[in-house]
Amino acid sequence: MKHQAYQPILITDASRSQPDQLHSRQVRYVVMMSIRIVCIVAGAVLVGVKAPLLWLWLPLCAVGMVLVPWLAVLLANDRPPKDQHRLARFRQRNLDDAPPRSLTAQERPHPVIDAEP
Repeated sequence: MKHQAYQPILITDASRSQPDQLHSRQVRYVVMMSIRIVCIVAGAVLVGVKAPLLWLWLPLCAVGMVLVPWLAVLLANDRPPKDQHRLARFRQRNLDDAPPRSLTAQERPHPVIDAEP
């Protein structure tokens, strides 16, 4: 058996705790939904005062009202990617092992019967 050398885990390599990740995602969600509220209020104010270039501002507010909540939900449910060292054991292969190969015609368990008489 091969023994791996002991490699200490550095505190800088540690991932963030789950409560910390959850808190940062909640803050991001609240900020993005606040932007949506600003877009709704701005759209209502622009319509109420009949602002110039209303044809330009209302679609921008509408995009903010529709696109921002969608992005907020996606980003709030997003978790950081898994660490590479956790997946490394699945990718590493022993170099001494030969890759699987197919059997040759002579190694097959049953010989092929020729159809010719």
